[in-house]
Amino acid sequence: MSLKIQNIIPQIKAKFVGNNSAVSIDAISIDSRSLQNGPQTLFFALVGTNNDAHIYIKDLIEKGVQNFVVTHIPEDCETKANFLIVKNTLEALQQFAAYYRGLFHFPIIGLTGSNGKTIVKEWLNFLLSPDYNIVRNPKSYNSQVGVPLSVIAINEQHNLGIFEAGISQVNEMEKLEAIIKPTIGILTNIGSAHDEGFANVEEKIKEKLQLFKHSKTIIYQKNEIVDAVLSHINSVSYGAFFSWSFTDKSADVFLSKKSVLDKTILQVKQKNTEFEIQIPFQDKASIENAISCLMVLLHFKYDEKTIQNRMELLYPVEMRLKVKNGINNCSIIDDSYSSDFQSLKIALDFLESQNKHQKKTLILSDIFQSGLPNEELYSKVAQLIVSNKITRVIGIGEIISSFKNKFTNFITFKNTESFISSFDDLNFNNETILIKGARTFHFEEIVALLEEKTHETVLEINLNAISHNLNFFKSKLKPKTKIMVMVKAFGYGSGGLEIAKLLEHHKVDYLGVAFADEGISLKNGGINLPIMVLNPETTSFSAIIHHQLEPEIYSLKGLRAFLKIAEQKNLKHFPIHIKLDTGMHRLGFENNTIDDLIATLKGNQTVKVKSVLSHLATSDDLEHKDFAHSQIDLFEKLSSKLITELEIKPIRHILNTSGISNFPDSQYDMVRLGIGLYGVSNDSEEQKYLENVGTLKSVISQIRTIPAGESVGYGRRFMAVKPTKIATIPIGYADGISRGWGNGVGYVTIENEKATILGVICMDMLMVDVSEIDCKEGDTVIIFGESPTVNYIAQKLNTISYEILTSISQRVKRVFYRE
Repeated sequence: MSLKIQNIIPQIKAKFVGNNSAVSIDAISIDSRSLQNGPQTLFFALVGTNNDAHIYIKDLIEKGVQNFVVTHIPEDCETKANFLIVKNTLEALQQFAAYYRGLFHFPIIGLTGSNGKTIVKEWLNFLLSPDYNIVRNPKSYNSQVGVPLSVIAINEQHNLGIFEAGISQVNEMEKLEAIIKPTIGILTNIGSAHDEGFANVEEKIKEKLQLFKHSKTIIYQKNEIVDAVLSHINSVSYGAFFSWSFTDKSADVFLSKKSVLDKTILQVKQKNTEFEIQIPFQDKASIENAISCLMVLLHFKYDEKTIQNRMELLYPVEMRLKVKNGINNCSIIDDSYSSDFQSLKIALDFLESQNKHQKKTLILSDIFQSGLPNEELYSKVAQLIVSNKITRVIGIGEIISSFKNKFTNFITFKNTESFISSFDDLNFNNETILIKGARTFHFEEIVALLEEKTHETVLEINLNAISHNLNFFKSKLKPKTKIMVMVKAFGYGSGGLEIAKLLEHHKVDYLGVAFADEGISLKNGGINLPIMVLNPETTSFSAIIHHQLEPEIYSLKGLRAFLKIAEQKNLKHFPIHIKLDTGMHRLGFENNTIDDLIATLKGNQTVKVKSVLSHLATSDDLEHKDFAHSQIDLFEKLSSKLITELEIKPIRHILNTSGISNFPDSQYDMVRLGIGLYGVSNDSEEQKYLENVGTLKSVISQIRTIPAGESVGYGRRFMAVKPTKIATIPIGYADGISRGWGNGVGYVTIENEKATILGVICMDMLMVDVSEIDCKEGDTVIIFGESPTVNYIAQKLNTISYEILTSISQRVKRVFYRE
């Protein structure tokens, strides 16, 4: 991309304020945290429900960014950069992308549907890449923001585009259609996702079909509902329909299928042509997605032999960036199945958001389908690596190796095998390693070498869901209300440091931990956010001071002990937080000790009261709403007295997760978000808007069938009354699974079916009934996640969700991923 600002101004209907409208733009950004922002970046200051990127412009100018699309110019910035002033920055981004798309004239495939969009896009890229230079959405960039950012990646060398579009409500697709302008449309499976945004399934289909209103060809699975919608839309503006079906012989392509071992053979009949193809899947979703790809190959007039040879090579698509613990205290970011320039930029930004170490290593294969000449491509890659401050680069592949002169601290290997043979000499230690490679390089072998070896049970943490839940609660806050996020108890069992890194990336105001060692661990991991220690022991005060943590002080004894150490260390205005007991009666200064507190603090210069807080005892139980209000009233009275008599201006906060929702008028200066971040709410209505964060998974170790009269497990608590197929799962109470969840009370999910837990839960194993489930050894088992949910388990065990989450032991590997 190389466009001048003066050419962009009329396309987004902007007013220009600045010194140089002739400056060239080579990149578009919406992320103020990206290290890739530079002097020729055009930054769009997007405004969200509870976030306004205009507040970051001053910092960006100091970092060298000179060009901004804004709704207003921030104070003290007017003469320091170029500003394009518009009414709505998101609409301006979309208008710019639509203009940029119009500069290119090659076929564009547009995909929409409820399920399968990303997989079909990635498979089409694989199937068509031998013959085309393809540009496509990186990962699942299919939203109102993701689509324009994807389209802006087009360059002069591309000759085919594949873009997916996702919507959640009516009137969204029209904007995406103007940006993508597909010449070929594919409608994938229509399911229940985002049903709440549409009156009925017909309205959903009609809205999705808006993407194809200027397409020459529309590919879809023939069925009554879609056909009915198609019959009522304006057929004049829509192109030719190209349909397929297993049941309706009037479809353009009629198919039949049969399963052979772990494969599916499809009999394909189109007009007078009939042939077979084989695909390496048997599940319904994969078969449908593969047929969508087949239809494109047929539309492009590929011969039968080419179709057969390429379709049988389809593979499972990994759509996640995963964070894993590595050997020698390393952290691994696994993106080992794709290597293109746009996804490299995304992966490097993700590396920065999750970086725990000073050293950053990139293992990178040859990059394919960039649409750029190799000389230009690897020059850009080298610039990215410098911008992201990568310590060491390991290039694998003959092409990237030939450009080693463009990089510093660069080690090259011709192939993955030669890297593996030299592995012991590379000395991976205390570093964050991003592994980014094209599928043909089999970088999963490198991941296996670098990954810390643990047993087969893992807790998967969805970082997208954490971001979603954070934004959900931020949307409930007043514009000036700060937010503290609790990452105590190892991030409620989910992993403290990784989540803290993400929260720091999202610029929350404070982190909260229970004990000093949790805070020290975060500081040692590179967290710079202020961290409040809620339950500090007096013996930890010196360590708290040394690591720049901020203690909660809840008693005169604790205060005097801290002041004594502060005086010995000659501290000045060290931040502390005063806890008031307004009715919880756990920790805090009571009404009758406030005068002594004031007397002790008055005139003391060693500490500064950074905040005053209390805790609601019944924020989640509206039957006790009056008691909560009495606590809030007492907090107002006591905190106001402190403010007046000590002449201070502290941050005040009393609301936790439930309080944010149930007592919105008492936000004060800050709120404390806890369990809600992790996707758990005590309110069933609110729960619908939260996304599941943690999924505890294991595998089937062994399957056996026992006859009637035989028993399972210790104490023979389960006796079979008929032949019963039993699966053993390698997870038990030592991993945090309550023994009360056994003996028929609980279940796990296998192949989307419930499998009841039989007998008592052992230390390291449990057994389940799979008599009615088609499964095999090695299949995935869901212990909790979408089903059963943590809330459901807590309800059945007569406990709370906190206990279920925080009980998962440290020996269970945490895998963090981003879609």
